[in-house]
Amino acid sequence: MNIVEIKNLTKVYKLYEKQSDRLKEVLSPFRKSYHKDFYALKDISLNVEKGEALGIIGVNGSGKSTLLKIITGVLSQTSGTVEVHGKVSALLELGAGFNPEYTGLENIYLNGTMMGYSKKEIDERLNDILEFADIGEFINQPVKQYSSGMFVRLAFALSINVHPDILIVDEALSVGDIFFQAKCFKKISDMKNEGTTIIMVTHDMGSILKYCDRALLLNKGDMVTIGNPHDTVDAYKRILAGADAGETKEAKDSKINPSIYGNGKAEIFEYGIYDKKGEKTNVILKGEEFSVREKIKINDDIEEPIFTFTIKDKKGLDLTGTNSSMENKNIGKVKKGDEFEISWTQVMMLERGEYLISISVTGFEAGTHTVYHRLYDIMNIIVLSNSDKVGIFDQSTTLNIKKI
Repeated sequence: MNIVEIKNLTKVYKLYEKQSDRLKEVLSPFRKSYHKDFYALKDISLNVEKGEALGIIGVNGSGKSTLLKIITGVLSQTSGTVEVHGKVSALLELGAGFNPEYTGLENIYLNGTMMGYSKKEIDERLNDILEFADIGEFINQPVKQYSSGMFVRLAFALSINVHPDILIVDEALSVGDIFFQAKCFKKISDMKNEGTTIIMVTHDMGSILKYCDRALLLNKGDMVTIGNPHDTVDAYKRILAGADAGETKEAKDSKINPSIYGNGKAEIFEYGIYDKKGEKTNVILKGEEFSVREKIKINDDIEEPIFTFTIKDKKGLDLTGTNSSMENKNIGKVKKGDEFEISWTQVMMLERGEYLISISVTGFEAGTHTVYHRLYDIMNIIVLSNSDKVGIFDQSTTLNIKKI
Protein backbone atom coordinates (compact mmCIF):
# COMPACT_ATOMS: atom_id res chain seq x y z
CA MET A 1 0.00 0.00 0.00
CA ASN A 2 1.37 3.41 -1.00
CA ILE A 3 1.18 5.97 1.79
CA VAL A 4 2.77 8.76 -0.33
CA GLU A 5 2.17 9.10 -4.07
CA ILE A 6 4.04 11.73 -6.08
CA LYS A 7 3.46 12.25 -9.80
CA ASN A 8 5.29 14.66 -12.13
CA LEU A 9 6.13 17.01 -9.28
CA THR A 10 7.78 20.28 -10.31
CA LYS A 11 8.66 23.34 -8.25
CA VAL A 12 9.78 26.51 -10.03
CA TYR A 13 10.96 29.73 -8.40
CA LYS A 14 11.10 33.06 -10.21
CA LEU A 15 14.46 34.76 -9.72
CA TYR A 16 14.72 38.53 -10.21
CA GLU A 17 17.96 40.49 -10.48
CA LYS A 18 16.38 43.49 -8.76
CA GLN A 19 13.29 43.91 -6.59
CA SER A 20 11.99 46.53 -9.02
CA ASP A 21 11.93 43.91 -11.80
CA ARG A 22 9.15 42.09 -9.97
CA LEU A 23 6.94 45.20 -10.14
CA LYS A 24 7.89 45.87 -13.77
CA GLU A 25 6.79 42.36 -14.70
CA VAL A 26 3.43 42.75 -12.96
CA LEU A 27 2.75 46.12 -14.63
CA SER A 28 4.10 45.23 -18.07
CA PRO A 29 1.26 45.69 -20.63
CA PHE A 30 2.97 43.23 -22.96
CA ARG A 31 3.60 40.58 -20.26
CA LYS A 32 7.35 41.03 -20.62
CA SER A 33 9.31 38.65 -18.43
CA TYR A 34 11.92 40.09 -16.06
CA HIS A 35 12.79 36.87 -14.27
CA LYS A 36 14.64 33.60 -14.74
CA ASP A 37 13.03 30.29 -13.85
CA PHE A 38 14.86 28.21 -11.26
CA TYR A 39 13.74 24.57 -11.12
CA ALA A 40 14.11 23.36 -7.53
CA LEU A 41 12.41 20.09 -8.58
CA LYS A 42 11.83 18.76 -12.08
CA ASP A 43 9.16 16.18 -12.90
CA ILE A 44 9.65 13.96 -9.83
CA SER A 45 7.55 10.78 -9.61
CA LEU A 46 7.78 8.18 -6.84
CA ASN A 47 5.72 6.18 -4.36
CA VAL A 48 6.52 5.44 -0.73
CA GLU A 49 5.04 2.30 0.76
CA LYS A 50 3.52 2.09 4.22
CA GLY A 51 6.17 1.06 6.75
CA GLU A 52 9.06 1.84 4.39
CA ALA A 53 12.13 3.88 5.35
CA LEU A 54 13.18 6.15 2.48
CA GLY A 55 16.41 8.16 2.58
CA ILE A 56 16.84 11.23 0.40
CA ILE A 57 20.38 12.31 -0.44
CA GLY A 58 22.10 14.83 -2.66
CA VAL A 59 24.42 17.82 -2.56
CA ASN A 60 23.27 21.16 -1.15
CA GLY A 61 20.68 22.77 -3.41
CA SER A 62 19.58 19.51 -5.01
CA GLY A 63 15.94 19.87 -3.88
CA LYS A 64 15.83 17.54 -0.86
CA SER A 65 14.29 19.96 1.64
CA THR A 66 11.96 21.39 -0.98
CA LEU A 67 10.57 17.91 -1.62
CA LEU A 68 9.96 17.31 2.10
CA LYS A 69 8.26 20.69 2.52
CA ILE A 70 5.89 19.93 -0.35
CA ILE A 71 5.05 16.49 1.10
CA THR A 72 4.26 18.10 4.47
CA GLY A 73 2.24 20.93 2.91
CA VAL A 74 4.61 23.71 3.97
CA LEU A 75 5.21 24.54 0.29
CA SER A 76 2.94 24.19 -2.70
CA GLN A 77 4.16 22.71 -5.96
CA THR A 78 4.17 24.50 -9.31
CA SER A 79 2.75 21.43 -11.06
CA GLY A 80 2.20 17.73 -10.46
CA THR A 81 0.39 15.98 -7.62
CA VAL A 82 1.23 14.79 -4.10
CA GLU A 83 -1.10 12.48 -2.18
CA VAL A 84 -0.39 11.66 1.46
CA HIS A 85 -2.51 9.00 3.16
CA GLY A 86 -1.96 9.36 6.89
CA LYS A 87 -0.95 11.69 9.67
CA VAL A 88 2.44 13.34 9.20
CA SER A 89 4.88 14.46 11.90
CA ALA A 90 7.75 16.49 10.50
CA LEU A 91 11.00 17.74 11.97
CA LEU A 92 12.14 20.00 9.15
CA GLU A 93 14.03 22.90 10.66
CA LEU A 94 15.37 23.50 14.12
CA GLY A 95 12.57 24.97 16.23
CA ALA A 96 10.24 25.49 13.26
CA GLY A 97 6.74 26.13 14.59
CA PHE A 98 7.98 26.98 18.09
CA ASN A 99 7.05 30.35 19.57
CA PRO A 100 10.27 31.64 21.18
CA GLU A 101 8.35 33.51 23.88
CA TYR A 102 6.43 30.41 25.00
CA THR A 103 7.82 27.85 27.40
CA GLY A 104 8.72 24.38 26.22
CA LEU A 105 5.55 23.03 27.80
CA GLU A 106 3.38 25.65 26.12
CA ASN A 107 5.00 24.88 22.78
CA ILE A 108 4.22 21.18 23.18
CA TYR A 109 0.50 21.98 23.43
CA LEU A 110 0.70 24.63 20.69
CA ASN A 111 2.43 22.32 18.20
CA GLY A 112 0.32 19.32 19.21
CA THR A 113 -2.82 21.32 18.47
CA MET A 114 -1.40 22.38 15.10
CA MET A 115 -0.84 18.69 14.32
CA GLY A 116 -4.52 18.04 14.96
CA TYR A 117 -4.40 16.56 18.48
CA SER A 118 -6.79 17.49 21.28
CA LYS A 119 -5.58 18.65 24.71
CA LYS A 120 -6.62 15.28 26.13
CA GLU A 121 -4.54 13.40 23.54
CA ILE A 122 -1.52 15.59 24.30
CA ASP A 123 -2.05 15.08 28.04
CA GLU A 124 -1.89 11.32 27.48
CA ARG A 125 1.44 11.64 25.65
CA LEU A 126 3.01 14.37 27.79
CA ASN A 127 5.02 12.14 30.13
CA ASP A 128 6.54 10.24 27.19
CA ILE A 129 7.48 13.53 25.51
CA LEU A 130 9.10 14.97 28.64
CA GLU A 131 10.94 11.76 29.43
CA PHE A 132 12.40 11.48 25.94
CA ALA A 133 13.35 15.19 25.71
CA ASP A 134 15.07 15.01 29.11
CA ILE A 135 15.61 18.77 29.47
CA GLY A 136 14.53 18.96 33.12
CA GLU A 137 13.30 22.28 34.51
CA PHE A 138 13.99 24.03 31.21
CA ILE A 139 10.61 22.72 30.08
CA ASN A 140 9.12 25.64 32.03
CA GLN A 141 11.46 28.25 30.50
CA PRO A 142 10.89 30.22 27.26
CA VAL A 143 12.41 28.30 24.36
CA LYS A 144 14.36 31.41 23.29
CA GLN A 145 16.67 30.50 26.20
CA TYR A 146 17.27 26.99 24.85
CA SER A 147 20.48 25.80 23.29
CA SER A 148 20.26 24.25 19.85
CA GLY A 149 20.57 20.84 21.49
CA MET A 150 17.58 21.50 23.78
CA PHE A 151 15.57 22.70 20.79
CA VAL A 152 16.10 19.51 18.85
CA ARG A 153 15.51 17.28 21.89
CA LEU A 154 12.11 18.82 22.52
CA ALA A 155 11.14 19.00 18.86
CA PHE A 156 12.08 15.38 18.20
CA ALA A 157 10.45 14.13 21.40
CA LEU A 158 7.20 15.78 20.33
CA SER A 159 7.44 14.52 16.74
CA ILE A 160 7.86 10.85 17.65
CA ASN A 161 5.50 10.63 20.61
CA VAL A 162 2.37 11.74 18.75
CA HIS A 163 2.47 8.34 16.99
CA PRO A 164 2.38 9.56 13.35
CA ASP A 165 1.78 7.41 10.30
CA ILE A 166 4.70 9.18 8.59
CA LEU A 167 7.75 10.63 10.31
CA ILE A 168 9.77 13.12 8.26
CA VAL A 169 13.21 14.24 9.46
CA ASP A 170 15.43 16.77 7.70
CA GLU A 171 19.00 16.86 9.08
CA ALA A 172 17.80 18.12 12.46
CA LEU A 173 19.39 15.23 14.36
CA SER A 174 22.86 16.41 13.41
CA VAL A 175 22.54 19.05 16.15
CA GLY A 176 22.13 16.77 19.17
CA ASP A 177 25.00 15.10 21.02
CA ILE A 178 26.07 11.59 20.03
CA PHE A 179 24.13 9.93 22.86
CA PHE A 180 20.89 11.68 21.95
CA GLN A 181 21.44 10.88 18.26
CA ALA A 182 21.82 7.19 19.15
CA LYS A 183 18.64 7.39 21.24
CA CYS A 184 16.78 9.01 18.34
CA PHE A 185 17.90 6.47 15.76
CA LYS A 186 16.94 3.64 18.12
CA LYS A 187 13.49 5.18 18.38
CA ILE A 188 13.28 5.62 14.60
CA SER A 189 14.17 1.95 14.17
CA ASP A 190 11.49 0.94 16.70
CA MET A 191 8.89 3.11 14.95
CA LYS A 192 9.76 1.57 11.60
CA ASN A 193 9.35 -1.93 13.07
CA GLU A 194 5.94 -0.86 14.37
CA GLY A 195 4.84 0.18 10.87
CA THR A 196 5.61 3.91 10.79
CA THR A 197 6.81 5.22 7.45
CA ILE A 198 10.11 7.10 7.72
CA ILE A 199 11.36 9.71 5.24
CA MET A 200 14.72 11.22 6.12
CA VAL A 201 17.15 13.67 4.58
CA THR A 202 20.71 13.36 5.83
CA HIS A 203 24.31 13.76 4.76
CA ASP A 204 25.22 10.79 6.96
CA MET A 205 25.49 7.97 4.44
CA GLY A 206 26.00 5.47 7.26
CA SER A 207 22.46 6.17 8.49
CA ILE A 208 21.12 5.74 4.96
CA LEU A 209 22.78 2.35 4.66
CA LYS A 210 21.77 1.21 8.14
CA TYR A 211 18.17 2.38 8.42
CA CYS A 212 16.72 2.82 4.94
CA ASP A 213 15.02 0.29 2.67
CA ARG A 214 15.49 2.54 -0.35
CA ALA A 215 17.32 5.76 -1.12
CA LEU A 216 16.48 8.58 -3.53
CA LEU A 217 19.29 10.65 -5.07
CA LEU A 218 18.49 14.17 -6.25
CA ASN A 219 20.85 16.46 -8.14
CA LYS A 220 19.98 19.99 -9.29
CA GLY A 221 16.28 19.20 -8.96
CA ASP A 222 16.44 16.00 -11.01
CA MET A 223 15.80 12.50 -9.73
CA VAL A 224 19.07 10.73 -10.54
CA THR A 225 18.13 7.31 -9.16
CA ILE A 226 16.04 5.54 -6.54
CA GLY A 227 16.53 2.05 -5.19
CA ASN A 228 18.99 -0.02 -3.18
CA PRO A 229 20.76 2.27 -0.65
CA HIS A 230 24.24 0.92 -1.48
CA ASP A 231 23.80 1.57 -5.22
CA THR A 232 22.35 5.02 -4.57
CA VAL A 233 25.18 5.97 -2.21
CA ASP A 234 27.66 4.83 -4.87
CA ALA A 235 25.98 7.15 -7.37
CA TYR A 236 26.14 9.98 -4.82
CA LYS A 237 29.84 9.35 -4.28
CA ARG A 238 30.42 9.76 -8.03
CA ILE A 239 28.66 13.13 -7.92
CA LEU A 240 30.73 14.22 -4.91
CA ALA A 241 33.86 13.22 -6.78
CA GLY A 242 32.75 15.33 -9.74
CA ALA A 243 32.47 12.38 -12.13
CA ASP A 244 28.83 12.95 -13.05
CA ALA A 245 28.14 16.64 -12.52
CA GLY A 246 31.37 18.58 -12.26
CA GLU A 247 32.83 19.61 -8.95
CA THR A 248 30.08 20.21 -6.42
CA LYS A 249 30.01 22.82 -3.67
CA GLU A 250 30.42 20.08 -1.07
CA ALA A 251 33.46 18.72 -2.90
CA LYS A 252 34.98 22.20 -2.93
CA ASP A 253 34.10 22.84 0.72
CA SER A 254 35.70 19.55 1.76
CA LYS A 255 39.10 20.48 0.36
CA ILE A 256 41.86 20.85 2.91
CA ASN A 257 44.36 23.70 3.08
CA PRO A 258 47.43 21.50 3.35
CA SER A 259 50.93 22.22 4.52
CA ILE A 260 53.22 21.57 1.55
CA TYR A 261 56.98 21.57 1.88
CA GLY A 262 60.21 19.87 0.81
CA ASN A 263 63.41 20.62 -1.07
CA GLY A 264 61.87 19.82 -4.47
CA LYS A 265 64.07 16.88 -5.45
CA ALA A 266 60.82 14.93 -5.94
CA GLU A 267 57.28 16.07 -6.68
CA ILE A 268 53.90 14.43 -6.03
CA PHE A 269 51.98 15.73 -9.02
CA GLU A 270 48.79 13.64 -8.87
CA TYR A 271 46.90 11.88 -6.08
CA GLY A 272 43.47 10.58 -5.08
CA ILE A 273 41.39 8.10 -3.09
CA TYR A 274 39.74 5.21 -4.95
CA ASP A 275 37.06 2.76 -3.83
CA LYS A 276 36.98 -1.00 -4.46
CA LYS A 277 35.52 -0.41 -7.93
CA GLY A 278 38.41 1.83 -8.85
CA GLU A 279 36.28 4.98 -8.81
CA LYS A 280 37.72 8.19 -7.40
CA THR A 281 35.96 9.28 -4.22
CA ASN A 282 36.58 10.41 -0.65
CA VAL A 283 33.71 8.34 0.82
CA ILE A 284 34.56 4.75 1.84
CA LEU A 285 32.40 2.13 3.56
CA LYS A 286 33.99 0.46 6.58
CA GLY A 287 35.11 -3.07 5.78
CA GLU A 288 35.68 -2.34 2.10
CA GLU A 289 38.98 -2.20 0.24
CA PHE A 290 40.23 1.20 -0.90
CA SER A 291 43.40 2.70 -2.36
CA VAL A 292 45.33 5.93 -2.05
CA ARG A 293 47.17 6.52 -5.30
CA GLU A 294 49.82 9.04 -6.24
CA LYS A 295 52.15 9.84 -9.11
CA ILE A 296 55.64 11.08 -8.35
CA LYS A 297 58.25 12.76 -10.54
CA ILE A 298 61.92 12.68 -9.59
CA ASN A 299 63.58 16.08 -10.19
CA ASP A 300 67.10 15.16 -9.10
CA ASP A 301 69.08 12.00 -8.49
CA ILE A 302 68.14 10.46 -5.12
CA GLU A 303 69.98 7.64 -3.41
CA GLU A 304 66.86 5.86 -2.10
CA PRO A 305 63.49 7.64 -1.79
CA ILE A 306 60.94 6.54 0.77
CA PHE A 307 57.23 6.93 0.00
CA THR A 308 54.94 7.51 3.03
CA PHE A 309 51.22 7.43 3.78
CA THR A 310 49.46 8.42 7.05
CA ILE A 311 45.86 8.73 8.26
CA LYS A 312 45.09 11.09 11.17
CA ASP A 313 41.99 12.21 13.01
CA LYS A 314 40.81 15.84 13.02
CA LYS A 315 42.81 16.55 16.19
CA GLY A 316 46.03 15.57 14.46
CA LEU A 317 46.56 12.17 16.11
CA ASP A 318 48.25 9.62 13.84
CA LEU A 319 45.92 6.62 13.60
CA THR A 320 47.70 4.45 11.07
CA GLY A 321 50.37 4.73 8.46
CA THR A 322 53.21 3.04 6.69
CA ASN A 323 55.98 3.68 4.21
CA SER A 324 57.79 1.86 1.45
CA SER A 325 60.67 0.96 3.76
CA MET A 326 58.35 -0.62 6.33
CA GLU A 327 56.70 -2.55 3.52
CA ASN A 328 60.12 -3.78 2.32
CA LYS A 329 59.69 -2.06 -1.05
CA ASN A 330 63.12 -0.49 -1.34
CA ILE A 331 63.69 0.69 -4.91
CA GLY A 332 67.30 1.86 -4.68
CA LYS A 333 68.80 4.83 -6.49
CA VAL A 334 66.54 6.83 -8.80
CA LYS A 335 67.47 9.35 -11.46
CA LYS A 336 66.22 12.75 -12.51
CA GLY A 337 63.21 12.35 -14.82
CA ASP A 338 62.05 9.02 -13.37
CA GLU A 339 58.34 8.77 -12.59
CA PHE A 340 56.54 6.39 -10.26
CA GLU A 341 52.94 5.44 -9.65
CA ILE A 342 52.23 4.45 -6.04
CA SER A 343 49.12 2.64 -4.77
CA TRP A 344 48.43 2.05 -1.07
CA THR A 345 45.66 -0.57 -0.93
CA GLN A 346 44.08 -1.76 2.31
CA VAL A 347 40.77 -2.59 3.99
CA MET A 348 39.08 0.30 5.81
CA MET A 349 38.80 -0.66 9.48
CA LEU A 350 38.36 2.81 10.99
CA GLU A 351 35.00 3.64 12.51
CA ARG A 352 32.50 6.07 11.06
CA GLY A 353 33.95 9.58 10.84
CA GLU A 354 36.12 11.97 8.87
CA TYR A 355 39.89 11.64 8.70
CA LEU A 356 42.88 13.35 7.07
CA ILE A 357 45.52 11.82 4.81
CA SER A 358 49.13 12.93 4.38
CA ILE A 359 51.58 11.62 1.77
CA SER A 360 55.23 12.34 1.17
CA VAL A 361 58.53 11.43 -0.46
CA THR A 362 61.44 11.46 1.94
CA GLY A 363 64.84 9.84 2.35
CA PHE A 364 68.20 10.05 4.09
CA GLU A 365 71.11 12.16 2.90
CA ALA A 366 74.39 11.75 4.79
CA GLY A 367 72.42 10.10 7.59
CA THR A 368 69.99 13.03 7.91
CA HIS A 369 66.27 12.59 7.29
CA THR A 370 65.31 14.76 4.33
CA VAL A 371 61.88 15.71 3.01
CA TYR A 372 61.73 15.98 -0.78
CA HIS A 373 57.99 16.68 -1.01
CA ARG A 374 55.36 16.36 1.71
CA LEU A 375 51.62 17.02 1.30
CA TYR A 376 50.38 17.29 4.85
CA ASP A 377 46.60 16.84 5.38
CA ILE A 378 46.14 16.92 1.61
CA MET A 379 43.00 14.74 1.45
CA ASN A 380 40.03 14.05 3.68
CA ILE A 381 38.36 10.67 3.78
CA ILE A 382 34.83 10.06 5.05
CA VAL A 383 34.16 6.61 6.49
CA LEU A 384 30.61 5.25 6.47
CA SER A 385 29.48 2.40 8.67
CA ASN A 386 26.34 0.34 9.12
CA SER A 387 27.86 -1.51 12.08
CA ASP A 388 29.45 0.73 14.70
CA LYS A 389 31.82 -0.35 17.44
CA VAL A 390 33.34 1.49 20.38
CA GLY A 391 36.52 3.47 19.66
CA ILE A 392 38.21 4.48 16.43
CA PHE A 393 38.73 1.16 14.67
CA ASP A 394 37.02 -2.19 14.20
CA GLN A 395 38.93 -5.33 15.22
CA SER A 396 36.56 -7.45 13.14
CA THR A 397 35.56 -9.44 16.21
CA THR A 398 33.81 -12.80 15.99
CA LEU A 399 31.54 -13.47 18.97
CA ASN A 400 30.44 -16.97 19.96
CA ILE A 401 27.98 -17.58 22.81
CA LYS A 402 26.85 -21.01 23.93
CA LYS A 403 24.96 -22.19 26.91
CA ILE A 404 26.89 -24.64 29.10
